[in-house]
Amino acid sequence: QVQLEESGGGLVQAGGSLRLSCAASGLTFSKSGMGWFRQTPGKEREFVSTINWTGSSTFYADIVKGRFTISRDNAQNTLYLQMNNLKPEDTAVYYCAARDSKNANIYPQNYDYWGQGTQVIVSS
Repeated sequence: QVQLEESGGGLVQAGGSLRLSCAASGLTFSKSGMGWFRQTPGKEREFVSTINWTGSSTFYADIVKGRFTISRDNAQNTLYLQMNNLKPEDTAVYYCAARDSKNANIYPQNYDYWGQGTQVIVSS
């Protein structure tokens, strides 16, 4: 059974930083493309960042480019999202997702497994 468990969310002031983690089990993490998505009430889940199986290829939504960094530790089966210079509009539930593919992908429908999410609140 695949499990993705996010952690690291919380309340932070605008301009602050948070580091999200996603611990994966039940899949061959080192062979999985991974992604971060976020969702706010009443809106569709939106792409944040994605990374391929080796970490050699990464993509970011324009609204987070230059502020967020995705990375992975295949030895620890863990995905990370370093979020700097946070803005109130970054407030959302952040989800980790995994693919049965080695490649990165920006579309949520192309992911096979999802975590339960971690709440990030950025106060102004």
